[in-house]
Amino acid sequence: MPTAYFGRAGEPGSSFEPSPDLLVVRAASGPAVPRARGSVPLPLRDLLADALRVQTHPEVGVEVYRLPPGQPVAARIAALDAAPEVRFAGHVLADAAGDPVLYTENLFVKFADDADPAHCRAVLAEAGLTVREQVGYAANGYFTAAPERTGQRVFGIAAELLARADVEYSHPELIRRRARKAIAPQQWHLHATTVGGTPVDAHANVAAAHAITRGSGVTVAVIDDGIDIDHPEFAGAGKVVAPRDVTAGTGDPRPKDQNGTGPDYGDNHGTACAGVAVAAGSAGASGVAPEAALLPIRLTSGLGSQAEARAFQWAADNGADVISCSWGPADGAWYRPDDPAHQRVVPIPASTRLALEYAANSGRGGRGCVIVFAAGNGNEPADNDGYASHPAVLAVAACNDTGTRSVYSDTGAAVAVAFPSNDFEHAPFRHPAPLTPGIWTVDRRGRSGYNPGDPALGDAAGDYTAEFGGTSSAAPGVAGTAALVLAVNPDLTRDQVREVLQRTADRIDEANGRYDATGRSPWYGHGRVNARAAVDAAARG
Repeated sequence: MPTAYFGRAGEPGSSFEPSPDLLVVRAASGPAVPRARGSVPLPLRDLLADALRVQTHPEVGVEVYRLPPGQPVAARIAALDAAPEVRFAGHVLADAAGDPVLYTENLFVKFADDADPAHCRAVLAEAGLTVREQVGYAANGYFTAAPERTGQRVFGIAAELLARADVEYSHPELIRRRARKAIAPQQWHLHATTVGGTPVDAHANVAAAHAITRGSGVTVAVIDDGIDIDHPEFAGAGKVVAPRDVTAGTGDPRPKDQNGTGPDYGDNHGTACAGVAVAAGSAGASGVAPEAALLPIRLTSGLGSQAEARAFQWAADNGADVISCSWGPADGAWYRPDDPAHQRVVPIPASTRLALEYAANSGRGGRGCVIVFAAGNGNEPADNDGYASHPAVLAVAACNDTGTRSVYSDTGAAVAVAFPSNDFEHAPFRHPAPLTPGIWTVDRRGRSGYNPGDPALGDAAGDYTAEFGGTSSAAPGVAGTAALVLAVNPDLTRDQVREVLQRTADRIDEANGRYDATGRSPWYGHGRVNARAAVDAAARG
């Protein structure tokens, strides 16, 4: 059974079983395996006719398919592998919930800090590895490649290196589906208002904080999919700084899909997240920190990829004060209490963890970047998510427009605070309908985003959406609040920012929140963020 060790030698590993019905195909060229050339069909069309595509990674031309029950996977792989349009076809590993986990034949290896670099490279060469990158966020850290078609032997190579006294971390690059944390007058999350004739007073006291600061002088990095940086809400000198696409390796973080209708609505998510955090409020939607700068980082590579680590390093090296992440491991179905995915534990790989810690410890001149993650939308323990539960991370839960828990929001000791977001009625849980459709924020312009131009979904031009939500919306709300805090007191460390946000949060839903003696709730952490109270506390020092 292949096992990856994301920690040090002697620490537990993560084991995976070969899937009986999944296979992976990598195109010889292009973002997907072709089924035809022009109007002429290729044999690949028949080979994949009965297969269900369950995952895509177009940046590397990789697709994962599930065959119908009883179909021989090995024979299908052999036929696909022989096709000239296919670079590689192979078996897929699966986690305990049956979801695919891809290995790339790349490995992350970190030697001891005092190891001689020449010695490190010699060890890697002896193991048959080629150095693709010496990372900048960890001493003697290397992103390496094994020869093509090494296959599952990368697990053994990684384990052998980890057994060496001079190696601290060694693991294959494993790729999972990166799950966005979105659930599918209007800005009630910022101030008390009326929506559709209904008074709503369940906000984070942001409008009151704007009387003191609007976030000027602070930079918020949003790591997500494509961000429409040409939107009027992100216009103006100095609004967008150090843009990056770490998946494509370019300086253009704009959405790369054509019309916003790809898997999970294409590259729409990042624009809405950025809007919640820092939209200028110049045309139709204000962010929590409307005068903060936006450092947009497009990341569409799979969960656990080396591009993920590069995103954190780029943010820290290019002046980010706050880093907002509304993504993580795939959630279980919030409406199915018996979903086995609720028990799945997904550790953060050492390659990403070290980069995150680099930002948390070295960012902001050593005061540390404030790193915010969405807790998750699975109605399950956030503690099982190695990203949201990292000690340097502020994990954010979602509360609704009546000041109680959003039905899908993850829970547990990892939750630091909550922020207003959308909700759903769910009769089996006796969970009532919300008062509003969700969070009003920036959308990709025109027909490309969540709102194609339907006033029922936002505005008639299609530049704003009324239905953003999930902990995806809650996380950038807290990131924006952290920016307001740093605007009045830039000398605070990341831990001090956390302490301010937690200490000044409002204890909502006292009757059901299960707050303990220390003031923590498994649903809301220390409570719903109160931006004005946090700004006042930070200004006092």
